[in-house]
Amino acid sequence: MNVPRVAVTLIAGLSASLITYSALYVRGDTAGVMQYLRAHGAVRDLATSGADAAQVEAAQRNLAALAAQIAAPEFALRMLPLALLIGLLVAGLVWQAFGSRAGRSERADVQERMVLRLAYRKGGRFTFEDLDASSPLSAEQARAVTRRMLEAGRLIREGDTFRLVR
Repeated sequence: MNVPRVAVTLIAGLSASLITYSALYVRGDTAGVMQYLRAHGAVRDLATSGADAAQVEAAQRNLAALAAQIAAPEFALRMLPLALLIGLLVAGLVWQAFGSRAGRSERADVQERMVLRLAYRKGGRFTFEDLDASSPLSAEQARAVTRRMLEAGRLIREGDTFRLVR
């Protein structure tokens, strides 16, 4: 099993569920959340400024009332299956996106261009040792690419050396 694929899928799915739950918790009222955050900062500033304890307590009561007005925990709890379903959908999409990319075979044209660039750098002649030393292709990939290029008539084999057909 591909650990990065599983990790990214889990992170994306759980994040989407949490974001959906958070949006449902405040019924999508982001302006109310910002109002609460500003009020919370004002209460904290009031408390650190050395204000009277009664003033701080009144400000905290107002903050609690504002939080109760904005939050809808019962609604969010009822909609938890929706949040989980959205998270599952996002996780499925991420899993599919990673799977389609991982399942693709390597592109032969890219490998052939690597061989051609090496051949041009070497003056039209190269060996497997040159490919092994100067390209990111594995030995198996190098054999497959040179075989395809030989069959297509783009290379000629002269012993251990390959020559580019011009």
